[in-house]
Amino acid sequence: MNPEPASLEETPTWAVSIFCLAFFVISGTIDAGLHRLTKFLKKRKRKALNRALGRIKIEMMILGFISLLLTISEETPISKICVPQSMANSFLPCKDAPEMVGSAVSSDTEVSGSTSNTTTPPTHETPDDDSYCEAKGKVSLVSREGIEQLNIFISVLAVFHVLYCVLTMCLGIAKMRKWKAWEKETQTLEYQIANDPMRFRFTRQTSFGRRHLKFWSDYPLLIWPVCLVRQFTGPVLKADYFTLRNGFIMAHLAQGSNFNFQKFLSRAFDKDFEQVVGFSFWIWIYSILFIFFSAHGFYNYYWLPFIPLLIILVVGTKLGVVITTMCLASSNENDVIRGTFLVKPHDDLFWFGRPKWLLHLLQFVLFQNSFQLAFFAWTWVCILSWVSMGYIISS
Repeated sequence: MNPEPASLEETPTWAVSIFCLAFFVISGTIDAGLHRLTKFLKKRKRKALNRALGRIKIEMMILGFISLLLTISEETPISKICVPQSMANSFLPCKDAPEMVGSAVSSDTEVSGSTSNTTTPPTHETPDDDSYCEAKGKVSLVSREGIEQLNIFISVLAVFHVLYCVLTMCLGIAKMRKWKAWEKETQTLEYQIANDPMRFRFTRQTSFGRRHLKFWSDYPLLIWPVCLVRQFTGPVLKADYFTLRNGFIMAHLAQGSNFNFQKFLSRAFDKDFEQVVGFSFWIWIYSILFIFFSAHGFYNYYWLPFIPLLIILVVGTKLGVVITTMCLASSNENDVIRGTFLVKPHDDLFWFGRPKWLLHLLQFVLFQNSFQLAFFAWTWVCILSWVSMGYIISS
């Protein structure tokens, strides 16, 4: 007979002390790291990025509270909520789940019957929970084992969301470092000569015009496919940066200003990242629907994971269309420019005149990618644990 699991009263105090010490050290290290990061952001005056870090902390606290509620619910068992067998057999993730369970039970019975020294591993549900619902001819709504696995999934989701947010922020910062070199180039003598205010040029002779004023720019149906392909070859080039910088300065400052446009974009990135990071109610609703439609028959694993990819491609294409549209509008107003190419950004270039809708879409993609990566990792962990458990039983 396999020995019964030891309770806390039967566990050595040194083992409990080491276990607690490890958790205290890990928690203290994370807290100290977050405290130092907060001080560093305040020192660099990255207020928006500091607020984004605060939002991440709040979301982690919410996920921790959900995990705590799930842990408490194991002792005030949800497993005693009973439902009919027909409902329990509906919307199962696997087509042959009932048969698989039945074959597993029969195989366990054969193993236990063939040898007296081998017993089936104890389940998480107690006999009291089983008999409570069996007496009514029903089954548990969610077993204790299911609650434990859901608790693990919440923890994995929290880890993946933090890592994905950090990765997104690092990629954005790395991209803007390239723009920093372009900003320094605007202070050189060569740039000032090339963009002399007394110099007249045709719009199609400028670098910005040669990039966007092609034969396809006159046909709206061709602009989208071209901008879609440009995402993979270089969505923002030096000519685009210089033109957008000049348009911003002419709209808000005086011509020839030494305004650092790259620093402005860095602050804007922090502010946008603050809005993108974190969860919202409608994103949680979508995640619940994702879990609901994970049942067999919907085949969501074939099409749902491609929704974030499609959104990213559409958003990137839209931004490219906005730049090309601004170039085309300026060219139609005047074929000859004086100094640098001048564009006029405005909200009407975006869907329904709301640029912030793009941030909501990016927020959705950020969370959904984290959710699906966590779901993928959690699923494989469960599969490996089941395979190892089957191997132990068979041996």
